[in-house]
Amino acid sequence: MQNPEIHENTALQFQLPRDEQNYGATAAHARHVPHMSVSRNSPAKRDYVIVGVLCYANLINFMDWFIVPGILLDIQKYFKLSDGDAGLLQTVFTLCYMLAAPFFGYLGDRHNRKIILGAGVFFWSGVTLGSSFINKSYSWIFFLSRGLVGIGTASYSTIAPTIIADLFEEGKRTTMLSVFYIFIPVGSGLGYVLASSMADATGDWHWAFRITPCMGTLALVLLILVVPRRIQRRTEAHRALSISGTIRVAAEKPGVQRTAKTTWCEDVISLGKNWSFVWSSLGLTAMAFVTGALGLWVPLFLYRAQVVQGIVSPCLQESCSSSNSLIFGGITIGTGILGVIAGAEVARRLRKINNKADPLICAVSMFLSALNLYIALIVAQTNILFTFIFIAFGELFLSVNWAVVTDILLYVVTPRRQSTAIALQILVSHLLGDAGSPYLIGIISNAIQAKNADSFQWRFWSLQYSFIMCAFVGVFGGSFFLLTSLYIEEDRKEAEQL
Repeated sequence: MQNPEIHENTALQFQLPRDEQNYGATAAHARHVPHMSVSRNSPAKRDYVIVGVLCYANLINFMDWFIVPGILLDIQKYFKLSDGDAGLLQTVFTLCYMLAAPFFGYLGDRHNRKIILGAGVFFWSGVTLGSSFINKSYSWIFFLSRGLVGIGTASYSTIAPTIIADLFEEGKRTTMLSVFYIFIPVGSGLGYVLASSMADATGDWHWAFRITPCMGTLALVLLILVVPRRIQRRTEAHRALSISGTIRVAAEKPGVQRTAKTTWCEDVISLGKNWSFVWSSLGLTAMAFVTGALGLWVPLFLYRAQVVQGIVSPCLQESCSSSNSLIFGGITIGTGILGVIAGAEVARRLRKINNKADPLICAVSMFLSALNLYIALIVAQTNILFTFIFIAFGELFLSVNWAVVTDILLYVVTPRRQSTAIALQILVSHLLGDAGSPYLIGIISNAIQAKNADSFQWRFWSLQYSFIMCAFVGVFGGSFFLLTSLYIEEDRKEAEQL
């Protein structure tokens, strides 16, 4: 593909910097142009403060996301939910989250992102607080509230990464995104810890839903005070072209032109032709499937394994011990931090010697994660310590990929489509991934239990057999990343030319 050129009616011809093609576009390398140079200043202190605020809000987002899994046994008993119903609870949240993501991606590429972020945080904080007062007779309202929280969360997760990418160029961008994505596992783990700690301290699991709204209020205030109305760094070159209203970007062949502004449908069609984006999104989908199933069911699975081994007695009272949630939360935090940092550092080093390093790192990590999770499931009935260890390694290798996958998207997709690309990736990965995996594991477990005696042994086996699916999905994920490596060099060059 030949280098596209920027044309203007006055015959002025020069290249438009990638970071200035669109208000919602993310920044990349500034380019020099005839008679006019474009430069970017080094990141200011305020840029790092903005990232800090976004990271804090990301932390709260994921803490709220994983409160339910942290006290799932209590919620299951309170609302009298089967395994299938309990899985559906997380599925409702994720479905609403993913369906809202493309809408917010569209808005984020075209409108003020600060307002969208603030409104999202305010909305989910209020709904979460309200859900803590729902009576056991109205379980359907609790389901509805989790769906509404998912909508609020989608507004933040779709747009925040593009703001970080606007602030930093490629080298710093990877580091800042790594820091941002560290707060996914940290927030997830703290969600378990917060939920189980509040339930144990108060004897009432409802209090777990009254802390994150307060923290969300602080996040909202910080977003208002720190994040500027516009993050985009526009140049004189861009403004000169924008005034004319006749900017056109050359298509694949010289002489074929299209307007710089495209519709959402045109953006989607273009992204569908980007094979690096397609295969890496499917790889992320496999990651989401596995993490969604693990996130909801592991504490309950560990509890049933301990009951079978005789380590703990069956919980018959209303408030049950949440020690497994505390331990699993700690594992999630530790492996998340280590995994994201390790993934970013390994990627930084290997990129110097292999242009395909990113998708290959993701592929190897997925294969190793699948192997460790399979071993954890096999040894769960006989050795709970080994189960914790292998689950930890499984989560560690999954966490390696978080920042790397996002960075792949940011350099294989042209900047003016990145919010839309992130939104589509969220939609696909959740639709085929963690939106269905908790519910699927639950209904398979129900089906197995229905054909066998109602005993703690079969309750454990039913979850164990259901979980094995995750190991195979992990293998598929690794294969998708291998396919990504076949196209990534070509797609990256093409994105840099637009």
